[in-house]
Amino acid sequence: MTILASLARAYERLPDKSPPGYSSQPIGYVISLNPDGTPAHLPIPRQQGSARKPAALPMSVPQPVKRTSGIAPNLLWDKTSYALGVTAAGGRRTAEEHAAFRKLHAEKLAGNDDAGLTALRLFLERWTPGQFEALGWPKEMIDQNVAFVLESDRLRHLFIHDRPAARALVARVSSEGGARPEAVCLVTGERAPVARLHPSIKGVWGAQTAGASIVSFNLDAFTSYGHEQGDNAPVSEAAAFAYTTALNRFLARDSRNRIQIGDASTVFWADASAADAGSGGDLAAELEGMFRTLLGEGMSAEEARGMAEMVLGDFSRVDEVGEAEKLRAALRQIRAGRPGEIRLGLAEHVRFHVLGLAPNAARLSVRFWLDDEFGVIVRRYAEHVDRMRIEPKPRDESPSIWRCLVETATLRKTENIPPNLAGDWLRAILAGTPYPLTLLTTLLMRMRADKDVNALRAAMLKAVLMRNFGMTEKEAPVGLDPDNDQPGYLLGRLFATYERIQTDALPGLNATIRDKFYGAASATPRKVFTLLDRGSANHLAKIAKDSKGRAVNLEKLLSSIMERLRPDRDPFPAFLSTDQQALFPLGYYHQKSEFFRRKETGTAPSPVEETAA
Repeated sequence: MTILASLARAYERLPDKSPPGYSSQPIGYVISLNPDGTPAHLPIPRQQGSARKPAALPMSVPQPVKRTSGIAPNLLWDKTSYALGVTAAGGRRTAEEHAAFRKLHAEKLAGNDDAGLTALRLFLERWTPGQFEALGWPKEMIDQNVAFVLESDRLRHLFIHDRPAARALVARVSSEGGARPEAVCLVTGERAPVARLHPSIKGVWGAQTAGASIVSFNLDAFTSYGHEQGDNAPVSEAAAFAYTTALNRFLARDSRNRIQIGDASTVFWADASAADAGSGGDLAAELEGMFRTLLGEGMSAEEARGMAEMVLGDFSRVDEVGEAEKLRAALRQIRAGRPGEIRLGLAEHVRFHVLGLAPNAARLSVRFWLDDEFGVIVRRYAEHVDRMRIEPKPRDESPSIWRCLVETATLRKTENIPPNLAGDWLRAILAGTPYPLTLLTTLLMRMRADKDVNALRAAMLKAVLMRNFGMTEKEAPVGLDPDNDQPGYLLGRLFATYERIQTDALPGLNATIRDKFYGAASATPRKVFTLLDRGSANHLAKIAKDSKGRAVNLEKLLSSIMERLRPDRDPFPAFLSTDQQALFPLGYYHQKSEFFRRKETGTAPSPVEETAA
């Protein structure tokens, strides 16, 4: 199913969807009016969040106009510069915006005898911007969106734009542009009037605050056969309204259907109409919550495998309602830390959609789009988590994708995450395709620059080696493997051993061989390891003066690694291939962690390595 078709279907399932001609917008204050148009009292704030950073609550209001650089007022609501002629910036434009707002409503509300619309018309006829300060209205209201309500309807939350007469007015204004030509809608397949312009999409991180578009045409090079704007890709007005309304709802600041992955604003939704028939309509919300947990909070390998087993297991269906109830029980068990206790054949019932959007001037770029069975997506994620297993484990045993991406950024600042990497990696995880090789090269570059090989970076490299290079856990092990004969892995272990010998011989060093030689050792070992081998002989001699047994054990460890490097076959190659360069930090991490583990626990050396505690 296409992106627009899936969103249009999602609109039909929204519990409190806006009617045609309306959309959800943040409204910070409501102005209550008496029937004669005078303000009843101070404006009523509509905000959520903390007192330091309040956010306007969404409200279904008439569809906003598309603004570029011109002046275009909205009907029955707008920001204070239009509705009241008050803004923090001031200037001549503010007066022009307010004049346009008054003119629009003088024309559209003339002759209307509805009490609410009459009160709004009278208010605008008498209002002057100077009254804002004279009436003591709050300064926090400036530049926020405002709507209006009749005081007698305030407790019923019947705003002026929701009155029957107002809805009829909105429908009439929407049709005033003239009859649009009809065509077969690319979304619904039905013949209907085609939308010339699609409503703006707001909430994409980094995009224009006024909104952007997925479907738009503004240059001759984008058009064909003499068509103009939306006629080049015929989407009916109803379908355009439906897909943009659903997408704006998912992108809202308080939405539970979005998460930020790098520069990609990622939204997701479930189509559980088959499995959720007659069962209360909250199955999709349950699955969306589970998916958000996967991406936003992370999940351990055991939990992910258990979830995959639960979702994809064989199950003899009794009926759709009963299955939906069993699924909810299983989800509750997962959240209680008991995954896999119930097996469900969910894959054949629920479709899941994931859409990644990134800013591109006045348009939006689709970074990735996934439409698949929910169970299949969960299985792929579980396989990814399994590939990421490493010992010792990271401090955060179930890191989110965002936390992993931070390890690819310069100075570990989120704004420095490579722009396309986040979307490409998430798409690969959920679609079951090879990971982007930019993940591998970025990690290698960062480790050479930072001289920092930690658990998360090593885990990501291990996952890339297994997925892209076909390595098994024998070749790219979870924990220290003394029997691994991969050259990159052995050289990483050897480098960690040389570093340990240096620090034991010269305690308190400000800079070790890792700070000076890690980059060259991990790419061109021949240039470095001969030098390190000569230096280790002097350091071992110094260690032997204090602890001969310690020196002997370290020499034995060096010998065991060198034997596997096969000295008769050039143990230090001129350069390492890409996969071996990725194995180098994995071996380094495992060996160094083993040194720390034995030092902290005081355990005896293993028979294979004979490493001193």
